[in-house]
Formats: sequence, C-alpha cells, structure tokens
Amino acid sequence: MKNPSLLLLPAVAALGLMTQCQSSKPAATATAPAQTAPAAPEAPKPKEYKYTTVEGDPLKTRIYTLDNGLTVYLSDYDDAPRIQTYVAVRAGSKNDPHDATGLAHYLEHMVFKGTSRLGAQDFGAEKAELAKIEALYEQYRGTRDAALRKKYYHQIDSVSGVAAKYAVANEYDKLMGAIGAKGSNAYTSVEQTVYQEDIPSNRVEQWASVQAERFGELVPRLFHTELEAVYEEKNRGLDNDFSKEFEALNRSLFQKHEYGTQTTIGTIEHLQNPSITAIKAYFDRYYVPNNMAVAMSGDLDFDQTIRLVDQYFGKLKNKPVPTFTPAQEAPITAPIVTEVKGPNAENVMIGFRFPGTATPDALVLRMIDKILTNGQAGLIDLNLNQKQAVLEAQSFADFNNDYSTHVLYGTPRQGQSLDQVKALMLAQLDKVKKGDFPEWLIPAIINNEQLQRTKSYESNEARAGAFVAAFVAREDWKDYLQQFEQFGKITKADVMRVANQYYGPGYALIYKRTGKDTSTPKVIKPAITPVPVNRDASSDYYKQVVALQAPELQPVFLDYKKDIQQTELKPGLPLFYTKNSENNLFSLFYVLDIGTNNDPKLGLAADYLKYLGTGKYSAAQLQQEFYKLGCSFDVSSSPDRVFVSLSGLDKNMEPALQLFEQLLNNPTPDPQALKDMTAGILKNRQDAKLNKGVILSQAMLNYVKFGPKNPFTNIVSAQELKTLKPQELISRIKQLETYQHRVLYYGPRAVTKVTISAANKTGNAASTSTALPADAGITETLLTLHQTPAKLTPTPPAKDFAELPLKDRRVYWTDFNMVQAEILFLARGDAYDKALVPTVSLYNEYFGGNMGSIVFQELRESKALAYSATSRYANADKAGRSNYQLSYIGTQADKLPEAMAGMETLLNDMPMAEANLSIARQSIRNSIATERITKSDVLFAYERAKRLGLDYDLRRDVYEQTANMSLADLKKFQEARVKGRPQTVLVIGSKDRLNFKELAKYGQVQQLSLKEIFGY
Repeated sequence: MKNPSLLLLPAVAALGLMTQCQSSKPAATATAPAQTAPAAPEAPKPKEYKYTTVEGDPLKTRIYTLDNGLTVYLSDYDDAPRIQTYVAVRAGSKNDPHDATGLAHYLEHMVFKGTSRLGAQDFGAEKAELAKIEALYEQYRGTRDAALRKKYYHQIDSVSGVAAKYAVANEYDKLMGAIGAKGSNAYTSVEQTVYQEDIPSNRVEQWASVQAERFGELVPRLFHTELEAVYEEKNRGLDNDFSKEFEALNRSLFQKHEYGTQTTIGTIEHLQNPSITAIKAYFDRYYVPNNMAVAMSGDLDFDQTIRLVDQYFGKLKNKPVPTFTPAQEAPITAPIVTEVKGPNAENVMIGFRFPGTATPDALVLRMIDKILTNGQAGLIDLNLNQKQAVLEAQSFADFNNDYSTHVLYGTPRQGQSLDQVKALMLAQLDKVKKGDFPEWLIPAIINNEQLQRTKSYESNEARAGAFVAAFVAREDWKDYLQQFEQFGKITKADVMRVANQYYGPGYALIYKRTGKDTSTPKVIKPAITPVPVNRDASSDYYKQVVALQAPELQPVFLDYKKDIQQTELKPGLPLFYTKNSENNLFSLFYVLDIGTNNDPKLGLAADYLKYLGTGKYSAAQLQQEFYKLGCSFDVSSSPDRVFVSLSGLDKNMEPALQLFEQLLNNPTPDPQALKDMTAGILKNRQDAKLNKGVILSQAMLNYVKFGPKNPFTNIVSAQELKTLKPQELISRIKQLETYQHRVLYYGPRAVTKVTISAANKTGNAASTSTALPADAGITETLLTLHQTPAKLTPTPPAKDFAELPLKDRRVYWTDFNMVQAEILFLARGDAYDKALVPTVSLYNEYFGGNMGSIVFQELRESKALAYSATSRYANADKAGRSNYQLSYIGTQADKLPEAMAGMETLLNDMPMAEANLSIARQSIRNSIATERITKSDVLFAYERAKRLGLDYDLRRDVYEQTANMSLADLKKFQEARVKGRPQTVLVIGSKDRLNFKELAKYGQVQQLSLKEIFGY
C-alpha cells in the first residue's frame, strides 16, 4: 500500500517548543472527589506525564515519550466520538534480509494472528505443534529436491491442521468488531509498517490492551494458509501493469539501495521458501517501543488516554535497534531504458532521483511537483491536458527517508508515440529549469496548499497520518511543522536551482507496451487441507477484554428538518443549507434530476466545459483565475443526475461564482478543442477494453443486469462523435440552469442577512453587477449571482433501463490476459424495501462484510482460496429498483474450482455461529452509536434518503431493530432471499488458464466478446 500522504499544515509564524505537565479537558465520566478520612494514609500521587507542544500548531498536538521510549502523539478533535489510531513501526521492506524479501510485509499479516493469550484456546498444546511447523519450514526452504519439498509440505499441512484445533481464527478481527472499531487494516512500505484502527472514544482501554498485547508477542499461527493469501496478493501485483512499471523504475534508479534491489511484496522464490525463524527474529529486532509510535486523533481526553497507553504499552521492553546504513547510489549519466509489457493501455513513465524527504531540496521538489501538476493551473495541467496534447499526463513525487523520486507519467493519444509523449513532458521540465512560468504561480500554490491543509484538518485520518509521517521521517514535530513555513518562502530562484541540479540527462525511462508479459512466473498452487476456524470458541483473554466496562455512548441521528435549513429562492429552486462553523471553506452544488440516461450528450457537454473559456478568458486563463482565487469548479453527470459544483475559500466566493456563472451561461465555443476531445474519447474507449476492472465491474455487470442496451453502453456512437458540433454541447451547458434544480450549500455564511430588492430576485445576467454587502448571506449571494430565468423548466421524466429477471443459471466469461481469475456471483433480489434494511445490515456484517465474517473465514482463513473474498446483499440506491446479492472472489486461476464451490456452498448453506452474530450485532450498534454525520455529508445523506423515498435517518431503524435479532432471523432472511436463488456467474480470466468443465457446473457457459459488452 502507499505511504500516507504528507499532511501540510499552515505556515506557523513563531514555532516555539515547550515542555509541560499535562492539563486536559475534564473527563466526561469524572465524579466529585470523595472526602478522605483523616486517619487514612495519603494516596500516592498519580504519575505526571510530561509532553511537548509547538506554539501555533493548529492540531494542538501533545507529544509524549514513555519511559520505554515509545513516542505518543495525541490530538483532540471532537467531530464525532471516535478516534483514529495508528501504531507505526520504523521498519519496512528496506530492512528485509536480502535472502528473505517480503518478510516485513508477511510479518504484518502475522501480527493479526494473535498471541499466546489472544486467539488461543490451549496454547500449551498449540505451541508444541507450532514449533514443529517452524522446524519443518526450515527444512523445506533448505532443499531444492522436489520429492523432499513435497514430503515436507505435506507434513506442514498435516501439522497445521492439528495446531489450528487449538486456535481461534480471526479473533483479533472479532475483538475489534466487538468494540465497534472500523477500518482494521495495515500497510507495509519501504520505511514503515503501520497498523490502523478507527475506534469509539469510549473503547480506548480495550484498544490499548489488545494492541499492546499483539505488539508484545508474536505467535505465527495459521501460517501456511496466510502465506497463500500473500501469494494471491503477489498475483494481483503481477496483474497490475502500473505496479510492474513502478518496480522497474525503482530498479533503474536504485541499483544499490533496497528501494530498487527488493520489493515490498518480495520475490516468488522467497515467498515460496519462507522462514518463520527469520520472521520472529525481525519482530524481536524492530518491534520494540523505542522504534514505534502511537498516533491518535479524535474525541479524546489527554490525561485518560496517555495513562491508558502507558498502562498497557508501557510494559513493552526497550531494546537497541539496528542502524540502517543506506547504499550510496552513483550518478545517473544517461537514460536507463526498460520496456514492460502487459494487457493495459500503453504509457510512458520517467523517474528522477532526489534526496530524502527531510532535506531542503526535497521541499523544493514538492513545489516543483505542484508547478507541473496541481489539477488546475500547472504546466502539465494547462500545456498538455488542457490543450489535449496527450491523452493524459501527470507528475507525482514519492518521498522516502534516504532518497525521493519524481515521476512524470503520460498516456498517448491515437497515433501518438510514447517518445512524443516523453518529449512533451520533458519540455515542461525545461520550462521549470528556465523559470518559464508566471510569477503568480508560486504564491498561488502556497495559498492553495494552505486551503487543502485547512480542509484536511477535518479528517482524523489525515491528522494522525501526519504524526506517522513525521515519526517515520525521524523529524521532530516542530521541524515537521516548520517545513510548511519554509515551503511558503520558496522562490523561483530556488526552484530553478533545484530543477537544474536534479533534472539532468540521467533518468529512468519506462516504456509500457501492450502485449503479453512472457516473463510472468506462475505461482504453483500447493495442496492445502482446510483448517478449522473454531468460530464458536473464544479465548479467556477475549472474554476479559470484552468484559472491561466502558461508558455507554448514545447514537445521534439526523433530523433533516432541524439539521438542514430549507428555503426557496424562487419556484422550482429550493436551497438546502448547513452551516460550516469550523473553517472558512464553502461547497456549493446545483443538483439536477436529469442525466445521461435521458441524454448521453449531457456527459459530453460536462466534459467539454473544462476546455472552454468565457468572455476575455481563454480556457487556460480561466483555470488560472480560479486557482488564484483558491476555488475550483466541476460539472459531472451520472445516469440520472447532474452535479454542478463550486468550492474553495468563502472570502472569494463572489468573484468565483460570478466567473463560474459566466462560464455556464456564455461559454466560448472551441471547435478544435471539441475535435481533440472526441478523438480522446475514442482512444479512451479503446483503452477501457484493456482494463480488467472496467470489463468486469462495469461492462459485464451492466450487460448481465440490463442486457446489451444499458447505462454503460448508452453512449454517443463513434460516428455521431465525429460529426458533433460545438453548439450541440454549448446549448446543453446553457440549458442546465434553466431546469428546475436544487442548491446545496455548506459554508460559513448565514442563510440570509440583508434584504434584496424584488428587482434582483429574478437572478438574471444583468443583476451580476449588483454589489453585495460584506455580510451578505448565501441567499442574497445566489439571488444576485445565480443566473436563472424567471420561470424554470421541469426536468423530463427519468429514463431507467429495465432490469433483466435473471431466472436461469448462467456463466458469462471474458478472455483477458491475467494470472488470477476474478469471479462475481450475481443474483437479483426483490425491490428495495426499507423494512428489510436492518436485517440486511446485520446479514452483511455477519456473512461477508469484513475480515471477521463467515466468507472471509471460510475462503481465506480456512481454505486459503483467495486474497479477496466478499459477499453482500446490496440494497438499491433508488426506490423501485432491485436489490442484488453480489459475491466476489479474486483467486489464482487453478484454484477457481474450489473457490467457486466454496462460495456457492456458503450462499446456500450459511454457517450458523452465535458468537459471530453477537460480534456483528455489537459492531453495527457501536458503529452507529459513535458515527456522526456532519458538514456537507448531512446534505448528501438527505439526498440519498429522498432517492429512497425516506424523510428520516434510517440508521435509527437499524440501531433499534438489530439489538434483538437472532440467528433465526438471519436464517429466515437467508433462506427466503439468498438460498437457492439462481446465480449468474461472471468470470474474467485467461482462456488458457480457465477450467471450462468446472464452469459448466454453474450453468450454461457463454463467452462475451468485448464488442458485445462495450457496445462498440
């Protein structure tokens, strides 16, 4: 997985470091102190925890260092009674032994398996079997004799079945579910391994107990089945052309350093010859408190939280950590060219080597990257994408401790060579080196970065992620914050100096060609006997943690009448308003109930708008003006709606809105831009046929649900595109604001503050010259600037495609050059019924919703048949539409028979486990009790509710009704709405790897050609 992006915080005028004793907000559960009897001995004073802060820190972070060296970052943000937590270890794939690559990543998987207490029924008995398995793996990896390896693996498989009898599979995931945690996951990168949980604020003690438990002891149980999951993850990488390109780029740039000499997932040779002994040694070496950090942001009490973290994590033992000495790379004096082949569309990637993340030049690289690509006004944005000189181009930077990388990435237009794309991208770098960019661009980047930082403060994930980034980079928090002040001081001279120093003649050049990758090795499927998961069992430790008392948190449901203010600007033009009391940003939406189902050219019009100017501004100049204002706009279409949006700094809302309204009402036609756009659309359509995700999840799925004519194929034909005139799209753009629509506003200004004369309530073009008072509310702003006719036209009736009955068992397959096979089981359910939603919610959580679910336990944990396996009963998103049972497996092609049989068995004979039901019920209720829908999400929650015919928060029904649901209720639902339903199976895979005899067991097999499912 990727590194978490760096959270850019505002420039801090005066950064001062100070050490304090703690003083935090009162605990919510505090009671009045009881009187002490005179004769009683004096109670010991509670331990004082010193911490550091940084003056001007907008996150008001407190940084503690425990006695054992553990670093703890805490930030209080009361948006909802939840806390985002990360536990970061400064050890990643660069620390892997050279003869055991992928070890750090595989260890990440093992840390979820528990300890001698967590996940254990009888650890004394299990320990003896685990020792046998460890010894057998050492013998297995020590020989290349095929007969001996087969013998050893058979023994490993046999002993693993015995050991599993004494364990409780997925108990960690169950425990996190029971306390209401969300987003249980982890990632390994080159520098770090990070474990994440989003927990209810009343469950800090339980979380701390479990995390300290698993980081204090490694028990690598269920090893060989988890290894198969890692194999499947490797297979997914082999099917990902971008991953293969990026690995090739790193190999070129880093020929000595581990960034290039080994990968995070590891080689197949090393994955097939694992060492449990080496994994345990790595854990003992790097998973020590003085090499770890706890990062938490959310609704927390500083005093209580640090005491609990210390109470549990403080028991971990400090140890010396090995010093990593980075290899010194030689200068690159000429392009290092590599060609990568794969099924996806062609592209070219260029990479340059830079110093590590904490260096001054890396900070300038951040600025250069924004000068090239910022989404609106960068050189690549305007000179290549806006002018449609290439199909798509972008730049991005990958910052790591020892070195950083700057990457340019581009895809060609029809008939354009990769060398031509390369030359166009390098030409933009030459402009940077010469300082050939406007003077206002750097100040505008600084302002827009501050805007993005302000927005990011609303995310606990981003706040806590910043702490991880600083810790991993070994930067003091003060220095981490100070770099944003330094970012604001970067000059054009700095940019030119750094650009000329690092963008030389030597770089990595990767040509991605469309074709078969003959170098892709095959991971052989081993013989694995399913292991027991013991889903009804639980460890004593599990029971102890669940029994820990926690203050109960009550849910807060939306009241749309109270949480949203509604007014009518004019007939057919309602305004829905929610106030932003947190910062100075606004979001404005015009929502129309008309989409591409009614008119496919609406989507083209929305795309065309970004290539148009208005009045005195060209398209490029218009983007620059919006960027200067710290605002951005978008027009997007879906099958049944159009969203017109404007967002940014509220202080600049008036000029931005005036400019946007001018564009919507008077765009300047550009015939050449249309010609280029249509050519680009045709090339994108070709490229879509080379994308397995689009083929399966969009083309095949829509074909099966609706037939050949469906929302996905409802597009303007190639012939129509070639004869399309600008005015056809311009008229549709101008028509948008003449339809009845609704306005959604989330921002700091009031609904109304002053009175607007009746003459200005028409919202016509002439009124845009009216000067607005400084304290104008959103009503006055819109009445003055939103240009609508006196009478709005009703939108035409919605056009929906008829859903097919799907009454027969059928198998549809499409040929695609890939290592894995991906399978989707689809069954049509009944029409949407809000009365079913509570049962559906519990069923999904129990059956296939997470890593503790039945599907995950059976198909991955027990049988090692897939890396990814999910199943859910998907409620429709609009009243009158059908629900669907959707079940997905991504697996090695030779495991397809067992994987399909396993999924079908679960769908028709759902295992009943009271323990899993209890956890699912607790998880749903804890999640709802601590979820708070706030900010603009309130408006969109209401939008979703109205589409379903609801006028209240349906979570209330889920919370109240799931409390008393039983296994019998789930069984009744499953038997009535899932079991025995005819399944339509969608398969994408390589025809020379698929087992068609097995596929025929699931119904009549039919190949779908790309022309059939794409409609062209």
